[in-house]
Formats: sequence, structure tokens, C-alpha cells
Amino acid sequence: MTSHQEIFTQPKQTNPNQPLSGKTVLITRAADSNPEFRQLLESVGATVLEMPALEIIPPSSWQPLDNAIQNLDSFDWLILTSVNGVQYFFQRLDFKGKNIQQFPRLKIAVVGKKTAQFLSHYGVSPHFIPPDFIADSLASNFPEELQGKQILFPRVETGGRDVLVQQLTQKGATVVEVAAYQSVCPDKMDETIWKAFVNKTIHVVTFASSKTVRNFHQILSQTLQHHPEYSISSLLQPVIIASIGPQTSATCREVLGRVDVQAKEYTLEGLVQSLIEFFQQP
Repeated sequence: MTSHQEIFTQPKQTNPNQPLSGKTVLITRAADSNPEFRQLLESVGATVLEMPALEIIPPSSWQPLDNAIQNLDSFDWLILTSVNGVQYFFQRLDFKGKNIQQFPRLKIAVVGKKTAQFLSHYGVSPHFIPPDFIADSLASNFPEELQGKQILFPRVETGGRDVLVQQLTQKGATVVEVAAYQSVCPDKMDETIWKAFVNKTIHVVTFASSKTVRNFHQILSQTLQHHPEYSISSLLQPVIIASIGPQTSATCREVLGRVDVQAKEYTLEGLVQSLIEFFQQP
């Protein structure tokens, strides 16, 4: 796990003519997921703080995933909806002494360009990526008749949305869900981030998943137990809340009461671009 010393590095010097110059952006993604997003933001002038609202750890048991890998030749499709799903599935596949090339009939569907790019690290290209980069569009745009298909879906152990599985099942597929990893909530907020909220130096908080919204709220609520003079609404009142897509935005409205910016393209690049457009408004 990334240490606080690694996370809270000194901000880079920025060009005052860059579109996000003078803006401090808080990232809430898992620590291991942050470097690229941080680089994207810094490349357009933002000062970046990191408060990982997720920690990614192995599942409570490997047995269900191991059983699925043992019977991988019985599946028609493998669905991967996150970088974490790709990483933990392929690491376990390798640990069990198997290679994806041993299963030529198995097709792979992924959600999102980042997931597809990460898949390429294992020398694999997906057979299908839904057009909207979100799981909800996977079933409706699936390239084959789903009736009778056997689908393996390695996913987060708890807290994931069930809509995709319901949609695939309604279309006649048999979906085997197995836990490939867990995402858990860190137990406290770093003092650096707390002071930044109190001093109102954070301009934007970004969310790339519903779970980061809920965990952020939980961490902030726990911190406020020791600082009753503040409230979530008072701390967030001057902050722009930015979301990567519709589901995350819905959770922002539910948990935080609002969302100010939503990415037009549901990617990290799209989120950065939408922030640029937001701050360039007259």
C-alpha cells in the first residue's frame, strides 16, 4: 500500500497560463490508481492532493476464483469491468500456472478504455468494448446472442452494482460471479487533507466511482466526530464536486447533495476536459 509519505508530495510548479493553474484538485481514487490521473491534472496546471478513499486488497477467499480458473474452458466470455479486475484475475491465472492463450474459445469483454489498455499489459486485446464506457451499455450492445452463453465475471467482493448481471441473465446468459478483489475504506483522513479542507484551499474534489463517494463521506464523517465545530456541508460548500459519469453523479447527489461537473466522456481524460471547460466559463 502506498504510504502517506509517497502520497503527499510537494506540488509541482505550474505554468500560470495553463487552464487549471491556481486550482487545487483532490483525488479520491485508490492509491495505486492515482499516478496517471495526477499527471493528467498536473499537465494542465492543477495542484493535486490525494486522499485515497479506497484500498484494494485480495478477496477474503481465493477458492471461488480458483474454481472458475480451473474450469475456464467451460466459459464463452470473460467480462472485466475494472483495472483491478484485470490485474487480480490475471495475477491469479498466472499463480495457478495457466495462460489465457490456453483458452482460444474464450472471448473477453471489457468496460472502459483504461481497462482495455491495462489488458494489453498481458498481451491480450478485448473482443468487445461497449460504446459508452459504462457497464450498463454492455448487455444492450453485446455482439452475440446471449441465450445459453456461459459468462465469467470476476469482480469486487462487495458493493458492486448488480444491474449488468441482471441484464445479461434476462437475455439468457448464465453469469458466474466470483470475487477477484476487495475494496475497503481507509480508517482515517490524513491531517494534510483535513487542514486543506479547513483552510478552504481545495477547489475541486473528484470522484471516479460511487464507492469512492460513499467512502469519502464515511471518512469525513468519522473525522468530524473529533471536530464538532465543522459539518460536511460547511467544509464542502466552497468545493466543486466533479464526477466521472452518471452513476457516480447519482451517488454524489444522494450522499453529498449535489454534483457540479460531470465528465462528458466517462473517462479520466474526459473528467479533466470537463473541469477545464467548467473553469473557462465566463
